[in-house]
Amino acid sequence: MVSIPDDTVRALVPHTLKEPLSGSGEGPLAGLTFMVKDLFAIAGRKVSNGNPCFYAHAEPARETASAIRRLLEAGASLTGITICDEFFYSMLGSNVHYGSPVNVKAPEHVTGGSSCGSAAAVAAGLCDFALGSDTGGSIRVPASFCGLYALRPTHGRISLAGVTPMAPSFDTVGFFARDPALFRKIGHVLLEGDTVEAPIKRLILPEDIFGYSEASVDAALWQVFSKIGGALPRPERNIVAGDDTDNWRDAFRIIQGFEIQSTLSPFLRAHADEVDLGPGIRERFEMAAAITAAEAEAARRARARICERLNWMVKPGTVIALPTTPTLPPERDIPDGASFAEFRTLTLQSTCLAGHAGLPQISIPAGEAAGCPAGLSFIGWNGGDEALLDLAVRLEPALRNVA
Repeated sequence: MVSIPDDTVRALVPHTLKEPLSGSGEGPLAGLTFMVKDLFAIAGRKVSNGNPCFYAHAEPARETASAIRRLLEAGASLTGITICDEFFYSMLGSNVHYGSPVNVKAPEHVTGGSSCGSAAAVAAGLCDFALGSDTGGSIRVPASFCGLYALRPTHGRISLAGVTPMAPSFDTVGFFARDPALFRKIGHVLLEGDTVEAPIKRLILPEDIFGYSEASVDAALWQVFSKIGGALPRPERNIVAGDDTDNWRDAFRIIQGFEIQSTLSPFLRAHADEVDLGPGIRERFEMAAAITAAEAEAARRARARICERLNWMVKPGTVIALPTTPTLPPERDIPDGASFAEFRTLTLQSTCLAGHAGLPQISIPAGEAAGCPAGLSFIGWNGGDEALLDLAVRLEPALRNVA
């Protein structure tokens, strides 16, 4: 009998489900439970997008989000709605209104955001898997910090119908799991569109990205490579962004902010006298509001060049291996403000790659760095999601031997 679990890690919103939403009982996910980030529509219910004022003004959804429907039809049952960073505009995993979920793998540290509640719930065993969204790293970052498997899919391969948009040209639906076999099974349920099949025969190690990783993260991942090398092609060292790293990051930030002007900002303008935004979030919306059309167009031209380079590098059969996050998870007491800026800057330098080109990226748990989980990522080619899911399963036996 499926039931609502005790929220031992403060991962759920106050308006979470009171009763499970039962799945079909048949299919590849029969008997499993999942939770969803508080931006997925559920018929008859409201979303808050991490903000109680939005929740107060929202209308109940008429239809359930496509991704949820596919999971229910595949047999899984929905048991909770999870906290997200306010309006998804952070990578920290904190919400001034609803609290900060606990990272059971590193309790003194953040979960990462903005899909923080979903990651915390899976890591703590409150559910078998969970849905989140990833625009600038909101699936990948908490996966790394909480020691989970996660996928940011090829842009558009998992339906965004019924999901609150943030920056539509970057937005994706992703998911977390603890087990690679289940991870692959979930992907096969959710992924739509064309698969581009190819054996992985080329592995690129980007020296520029490893170069700005913290020493403990860098050392942990090189130890992983020494253990799993036989399951991968011989690595080829290369430069991905190089001297253009800052420009790639800034192009992402500008495009994201400009698109937010049309998605989330209208509500904030209409309810400016009511909305109480948390620290760091307000400043980011102010930054987004100041971006001009000319700046956005210049950033889009830069993005076109970035996409051309990445698609040239990551042809079918090629993957880029990189730290999911270049830093350790910050301590829980760090406020989302100026002191958080360096972490955000370094992280976005890594996460913007797949975002710009719409490429799939998995994060797999790869041991520890300074007592915290560390994630190893692989960026694949357009439509190569299934190959990445297979790779996660193939690497798992070797990863068991990583101290």
